[in-house]
Amino acid sequence: MNVNCRLIWPTQALLGEGPMWLPAEQALYYVDIKGGAVHRHHPASGTHETMAVGGAPSFVLPIADDGLLVGSRDGLHVLEGGQLRRPLARIAMPAHNRTNDATVDCHGRLWFGTMDDEENLPTGRIYWLDGTVPREMAGGAVVTNGPAISADGRTLYHVDSPNREIWRHAVLDGPELGEPELFVRLTEAEGHPDGIVLDSENCLWVALWDGWGVQRYAPDGTLLLRVELPCARVTKIAFGGEDLQTAYVTTARVGLDEAELARQPLAGGLFAFDAPVAGLPLPAVKRAS
Repeated sequence: MNVNCRLIWPTQALLGEGPMWLPAEQALYYVDIKGGAVHRHHPASGTHETMAVGGAPSFVLPIADDGLLVGSRDGLHVLEGGQLRRPLARIAMPAHNRTNDATVDCHGRLWFGTMDDEENLPTGRIYWLDGTVPREMAGGAVVTNGPAISADGRTLYHVDSPNREIWRHAVLDGPELGEPELFVRLTEAEGHPDGIVLDSENCLWVALWDGWGVQRYAPDGTLLLRVELPCARVTKIAFGGEDLQTAYVTTARVGLDEAELARQPLAGGLFAFDAPVAGLPLPAVKRAS
């Protein structure tokens, strides 16, 4: 199956990440972690807004009471007026760590990962937010990515990017995580698995850092589809549009030398392609009562 990817916005993000479709606005939000920015793209009007929030914003997600939550460094912040407000929660972790990727399960629980921002030590972990308290659940990776959680909330995937591994856990009551199961290990030629997301057929989409594309895997780990991009450092996809069948893709230009940037001038841009199936709607984070 041939899928053509198109440039949506030449953002030139240093580290574009965390795309999120907000149905109420019919708009896509995403972040530039190294650029300290949150971006908003409204496809119907063709407008694009950049909010310079500072810090290291690594994800942006909806809150049930009509707000947006942003992870940055060791805090979980509400985004208001284009700025990060006082954090709702702090994560107790090494000073060289920061938040990375995140998602929300069908119960409205926030799940997120952390990583060593210097990319040396295996101090990255997976957490869920219990009210205002982050609870450590899994990890031990230098760079965690994901998590992604099935529509029924019973299966969690997360990525150990440097080791090219994607792991799967059963989500038990509590919540607790069952024993890890290796879902897939990528080859060196495929690049490093980065952000992940599930679609409406319970298949896992994986962005490929230094892999020039994204790949779709069946629930048994079979590779079903590869979509090529004109950039090496592909970071994550999100499903958007009224039918959730437009796949938006973030990319990065950080760490590329002049020769590589000349080879891939669109690096750091926002892309999209028409997906063969719809994605899943993203629940909103429920605040502590």
